[in-house]
Amino acid sequence: MSESNLRPLFGFIEASPSPYHGAERAGELLAAAGHAPVDPTAGWAGTGPQVMVRGGTLVATTAASGADGIDPARLAFRIVGAHTDSPNLRIRPRPDTGAVGYRQLAVEPYGGVLLNSWLDRDLGVSGRVVVRGGDGTTTTHLVKVDRPLLRVPQLAIHLDRDVNRGLVLDPQQHLTPAWGLGSTGEGDFAAFLAAELDADPADVVAWEMMTHDLTPPTLLGRDDEFYAAGRIDNLASCFAATEAMASLGGSGTGSDAAAGAAHTVAVVVLFDHEEVGSASATGAAGPLLAHCLESVALAAGADRAQFLAALARSCCVSADGAHAVHPNYPERHEPGHLVELNGGPAVKLNSGQRYATDANTSAVFQQACRDAGVEFQLYSHRADLPCGSTIGPATAAGLGVDVVDVGSPQLSMHSARELGGSADPPMLTAALRQFLLG
Repeated sequence: MSESNLRPLFGFIEASPSPYHGAERAGELLAAAGHAPVDPTAGWAGTGPQVMVRGGTLVATTAASGADGIDPARLAFRIVGAHTDSPNLRIRPRPDTGAVGYRQLAVEPYGGVLLNSWLDRDLGVSGRVVVRGGDGTTTTHLVKVDRPLLRVPQLAIHLDRDVNRGLVLDPQQHLTPAWGLGSTGEGDFAAFLAAELDADPADVVAWEMMTHDLTPPTLLGRDDEFYAAGRIDNLASCFAATEAMASLGGSGTGSDAAAGAAHTVAVVVLFDHEEVGSASATGAAGPLLAHCLESVALAAGADRAQFLAALARSCCVSADGAHAVHPNYPERHEPGHLVELNGGPAVKLNSGQRYATDANTSAVFQQACRDAGVEFQLYSHRADLPCGSTIGPATAAGLGVDVVDVGSPQLSMHSARELGGSADPPMLTAALRQFLLG
């Protein structure tokens, strides 16, 4: 695998240290492919290629038959969903702290953080900042600082001789990063943000800032079989979905669309807040996607009954990471469902509905893989370990649409730096594109 093949993915990951940057970058890629911007406070202008960004969430649509060829009585949606957020350390509202001569920033773990992976890493910060103007109005700015600012130093082994028998980290006490020496002053971090934005510190009203590892994505392995990066979960799926949508073209899915998909609208939705349960205005458990789909249906001439019927004809792929079998912990995996790196996307099934896949939706995605010439795998979790979840169940429950949960295999999930198979990203893109074509 040549690094040039993964360079677009690597560039997307590096441009997207926060959900807000991820949604913005995906929106830029789709705009370049011909998607017109949608104001979140306005409705969809039709069924042609459009894209809306709201905070860390993006919704993009395009119709197989263009803006004027949709029969509202036959309307259906093909949806690919992913999420822009990843576990990390987030800066608190009043972060200025310190001890014994160190200046530090108070942080709070976001999502299911693999805490030890954030030790001894050079960290930057990113997110969004609200600044008050001279007329009293506020403006939201995206901030990305890609230089070494913070570090959470691990305690030396000489001071903890039992550390290799089991490291225990208190997230309140042991994860506070250092970012300088001297006495801490109230407003230090606000002043830093103000300097980055060329603003008055008194005008920095609020922020949602977070840390990110500065190590760039890279290929690795004897034959470049792997790639390592931060936020593979779930920026790899976000990029695959964006790339698949962009490849459909700026005027609908065109001649590639199957005849039965002529009245289908392809949708990509990249949600925020999956790692903390999706219950937010821009999360999968909120109403945002339903509102957008109904707006598209109204633009196609559908009434409420036809919109509800369209949902019943629709299908959604929830694209996230999947657990590859770990060579040092094979006993942690269900022995009949060992998923391999570079083996193609995994269809994820769970009888407890932690994944939303059923027999019918599994068959739909399997056929999309076959049509795209992509291998696929089946994943099932061990019965004696609690299973994670995705946007899939929230989307299925909120919209009443059929959902299949899938994902490219990876190791080190929820680490500050994760590991994937270098052949898997293009396979996921190809499978998602085929699914969107219907």
